Amino acid sequence: MGKNWSLARREKALQQRAHILQGMRQFFIGKGFLEIETPHRIPTPAPESHIDATPSGAWFLQPSPELCMKRMMAAGFEKIFQICRCWRERERGNLHLPEFTLLEWYRAEADYHSLMEDCEELIQDVATIIGLGQQIIYRGFEIDLFGPWNRISVEEAFHYYSKTTLTKALEQNLFDEIIVQEIEPKLGLKKPTFIYDYPAERGALARLKQENQAVAERFELYIGGLELANGFSELIDSEEQRRRFHAENATRQSFGKSMYSLPERFLAELGDMPPSAGIALGVDRLVMVFLDAEKIDDVVAFTPEAL
Repeated sequence: MGKNWSLARREKALQQRAHILQGMRQFFIGKGFLEIETPHRIPTPAPESHIDATPSGAWFLQPSPELCMKRMMAAGFEKIFQICRCWRERERGNLHLPEFTLLEWYRAEADYHSLMEDCEELIQDVATIIGLGQQIIYRGFEIDLFGPWNRISVEEAFHYYSKTTLTKALEQNLFDEIIVQEIEPKLGLKKPTFIYDYPAERGALARLKQENQAVAERFELYIGGLELANGFSELIDSEEQRRRFHAENATRQSFGKSMYSLPERFLAELGDMPPSAGIALGVDRLVMVFLDAEKIDDVVAFTPEAL
């Protein structure tokens, strides 16, 4: 067999990817975060209706390190981060891989606004480290990384970018479809944009706003119409979290999917977690943005099809 030219052509991209990862570590270590490692194989994932975990024997490959990292926060760790491999079934396309790299970080005594500030600083710093400065080109858009970045609530996004109101979208079970088809492509085209305050029923593991229980303190970050990160003020009420897990499993069952057993050790320790905020950022996608790559395949060494 001759030289693997497809892999060889990615050498420059993989060198830049390495610099990006080094820049991430440099940023968090400089901020006093502890880099940690948690197991890739776990007994059960957090039940979520739209995420299917990859079986590994009787256990699963982690869809996210979230459960273990929160247990560390509950044990007294205050500022932690991790860059790790994650797996999700049936995720493959120009923007998805079934095995991918996530950056997650958690901060005690912080909320989702703190994480938005972290995102701005992190991405600006890494862009500078790799020589891009404050202006980047992605998908033909000139995007200004200089802060402050745009912030828009989910309700406002439906008002400005959709023909349907948020209330009607939820009633007709069209929320996710409208977000993906009508709203996402219009976010972050000139400046990175945070869309925040998701409806409570799309709160995932986020706490509800004290002054408005109809919304959760959750946000997503978009650059050039591409979702990069999902963060929130953490829910630390174990009984409420248990109720949400049961609801997610019921939704999975209605979709014809298997239900997951509950992560009991996580639930038992959740009450010891201080008020905190946590976020997952897609490393492969951030590399795509920085390198103006068309496909996620262009910024990884091997795709599943090449193995």
